[in-house]
Amino acid sequence: MPINRCANLLIEIGTEELPPKTLQTLGEAFLSGCVAALQKSKLVERNAPTRWFATPRRLAVWIADVKIKQPDLNTERKGPAVQAAFDAHGQPTRAALGFAGSCGVAVEDLRRATSDKGEWLVFRTKQKGLPANSLIPICIEKSIKQLPIAKRMRWGTFESEFVRPVHWVTVLHGDKLVKATILSIQTGRHTMGHRFHCPHKLPLSTADDYEHTLLTEGTVIADFEKRRAQIKKQVTALAKKKGGTACIDNALLDEVTGLVEYPCALLGSFDQTFLDLPKEVLVSSMRDHQKYFHLTSPNGQLLPFFITVSNIRSTTPRHIRRGNERVLRARLADAQFFWDTDRKRPLAQHGLRLSEILFHRTLGSVADKRQRLEYLAATVAPLCGQDQDLCVRAAQLAKADLVTDMVGEFPDLQGIMGSYYAQLDGEHEQVARACAEHYQPRFAGDELPCSGVGKVIALVDRLDSLLGIFSAGEEPSGDKDPYGLRRAALAVLRLIIEGKFDLDLTELLREAVRAYESCRVNVSRETVNQVYAFVMDRLRRYYSEQGFAADEIASVMATHPTRPCDFDLRLRAVAKFRQLDEAANLAAANKRIRNILRKSDGNIAAEFDLSLLRDPAERELADNLQALDSAVRDVFKQGHYETGLGRLAALKPSVDRFFDEVLVMAEDEALKRNRLALLGRLQNLFLQVADISYLQD
Repeated sequence: MPINRCANLLIEIGTEELPPKTLQTLGEAFLSGCVAALQKSKLVERNAPTRWFATPRRLAVWIADVKIKQPDLNTERKGPAVQAAFDAHGQPTRAALGFAGSCGVAVEDLRRATSDKGEWLVFRTKQKGLPANSLIPICIEKSIKQLPIAKRMRWGTFESEFVRPVHWVTVLHGDKLVKATILSIQTGRHTMGHRFHCPHKLPLSTADDYEHTLLTEGTVIADFEKRRAQIKKQVTALAKKKGGTACIDNALLDEVTGLVEYPCALLGSFDQTFLDLPKEVLVSSMRDHQKYFHLTSPNGQLLPFFITVSNIRSTTPRHIRRGNERVLRARLADAQFFWDTDRKRPLAQHGLRLSEILFHRTLGSVADKRQRLEYLAATVAPLCGQDQDLCVRAAQLAKADLVTDMVGEFPDLQGIMGSYYAQLDGEHEQVARACAEHYQPRFAGDELPCSGVGKVIALVDRLDSLLGIFSAGEEPSGDKDPYGLRRAALAVLRLIIEGKFDLDLTELLREAVRAYESCRVNVSRETVNQVYAFVMDRLRRYYSEQGFAADEIASVMATHPTRPCDFDLRLRAVAKFRQLDEAANLAAANKRIRNILRKSDGNIAAEFDLSLLRDPAERELADNLQALDSAVRDVFKQGHYETGLGRLAALKPSVDRFFDEVLVMAEDEALKRNRLALLGRLQNLFLQVADISYLQD
């Protein structure tokens, strides 16, 4: 065969049912891994068309124009310089002999190469390309090892590991079978149809037959996106027949797509009396537990219908519909019972049982956590301009619904049910809202609580968790963060900055320590420092994701501001300042000042002596500094950092002249120390905002 001939490649791994929530991720990762490995082996070009397929029982990729054979590879190995390779008599030195020996040839077989740096000995060779059928299995194995699988499993007596047991592996290069053993399975040239509609092998003539064969003979829509679009189309059409709108959550749509190979949507209904339950209970029952799509009316009201997606094309769909209706009816009946039972007691009375729930083995129960939240809420509320009594009451009730029957059955409704029960008990509106809102933000980009009381409880809840878990020695490490402390730290920052609460983070942590001491738990100063550093590291990431440059963030970090809102003002001022024409020169000057002051003995006066200013350039800088100093410091104290830095930009001409005309490290010790004091005064003025010497050109 000509070495430049290509053929399309199909790889399919047939398994037991794959986890639906990660199916799309696995499919995309399998394709990218295979393509990367094939490109590294020089078997496929970077712009080659590709596709990935994923169903509950298979992961597959199709890659166009994969070479039949790897191209020959010319290699060149560089040896010693010719000058060092031969002595004065032209005889090879030990360097030349050693290089030739390592290449397996004689010195006379080496070649010479010339560059602008001289002449060198080189060893050139041509490595013959390997056939694709010997490289493709290696590429597949590499991509399998790189798949984002949280926990791999073994099956039978095999040593291989995968996300689920593997039953068949198909590898076709054009119309040729690539013979190999992958994941302990011998490759074949067949696929498998639908588990119920076509439970037998389907032979494949070529790699290009895959998708069509599965659809027409196997009753399988292999393409994830096509299957997803089909589900959305069917669900939308059924909802329209009932005059409603299907609530198609993307996460649910992806999960359902990962559960079926041939989707058939069915409309079901439930008793209208269940509509008296809180909407979230109904939605959780349908969406989260049963994977149903719920329907709403044009005015947003929940309708007594649901849509389920079956994996079979049934001749008696009414039986499937009735089965799903029976399951949902039982779940909603349970929810109705829990709702009625929970309401027999006030929410505060439920909270008396929080001592039965362990928060952490070394930090006590949730009742202990509630006590700490009450303490923190009383302290932090006035600092945030919120009603202290309302915040304390919200802290008392925030976790109370954890012991209710409804939350026991529907854990995802924690907080939401507390809010409903608090409203029914006649609690203040902000207290009731805080029960639900204090869990926000649940993830990056999630909304913050709307109410001030909700923000306070959300803040103190996370401060308590951060300090406590760190004191227990279970801080995040690597990719492991079982308590979600990275999210908690980011939430603390967002609640303070976006909530515009002028709070000192170190003071908050000290108050959290006192709260733990009230529960007889000691927290060390080292733990406080660890938590502070951890939160500030998230602050760096928080602003990086907003587009601020790393050097801008570092310049503010260098001044160690402890108020996140103040940090925000400083950072935005620095970002504006660096856009000025004078910024680059002043940043360079500050860098020079920093280096000069570092080399001094450290004994620098806080003020310079006017009588020792000899040079006109240093007198000019001193005069300008004194003229700006008090006014700029007052501006900085008010937090108007952008205005202050803008005024300091006017110092550029005198700073430039100073460094052009003045010798700082003069022989006269008094002059030298006075000039160092002048530069220190200049540096300290900028340090009221940031260390701009960190700014790069």
